[in-house]
Amino acid sequence: MHVNRFLALPLGLLLTATASASGAPPAPSASPPSATAPPPVPAPVPAIARSWPVGTRPAVLRGWEPPATPYARGHRGVDLAAPAGAPVRAVAAGRVLFAGRVAGRGVVSLELTGTGTPPLRTTYEPVAPSVTEGDEITPAQPVGTLSPTASHCPTACLHWGLRRGETYLNPLSLLPARLSAKAPSRLLPVQGVPLP
Repeated sequence: MHVNRFLALPLGLLLTATASASGAPPAPSASPPSATAPPPVPAPVPAIARSWPVGTRPAVLRGWEPPATPYARGHRGVDLAAPAGAPVRAVAAGRVLFAGRVAGRGVVSLELTGTGTPPLRTTYEPVAPSVTEGDEITPAQPVGTLSPTASHCPTACLHWGLRRGETYLNPLSLLPARLSAKAPSRLLPVQGVPLP
C-alpha cells in the first residue's frame, strides 16, 4: 500500500523521498528544473534555385534585414525590381501551399521539395496567381504575374520571402553562385579590323 503513494511522484522526488527515509543523502538531479534545452540549429539553406523569380538578374531594391526578435522591425525577404505584369516563376520544385489574397495583395507560397524538416517555404507577393493550392510546381514554372502596387516599393517590385518553420531566412541564399554572382568581364575577339 505504501507504493501507491509514490506512483504519482516524479522520479526525482521519489529518489529524494527514498533517500530521506533511508537516511542517505539525496541523489543529485540530472538537470535543474529551470534548465532549458538550447534552441535547435536551423538546417542550412541549399542553393537549389534554378532561376530568379523575376527577370534574369533583377536589381535588389531592398535586401534581407532579419529582425532581432520574432516581433521586431526588419525586412523578412528581399524586394526585386520588375515591371508590373512580369511573369513570376518558382525558383525550385515544390508544391503550392497557398495562392490567394492576404491583406489585399495576391500571395503565392510554395513548399520546396527535398529541403529537410521542416521544409523550406518561399513566398511571392504581390502576385496575380496562375496556380492553385496543391499544384505540383517545376523549377522556373510561372506561378503568376507581378501585380502593380505602390505600397511596398517606390516602383513595381516583387517581395520574395523564405522561411523554415517560423524562422525567416534570406531568400538570396537559395541562389547558386552561377545565378547570384555578377558575371566576370570577358574580352571578345575583334573581327574585321586590321591589325596596326
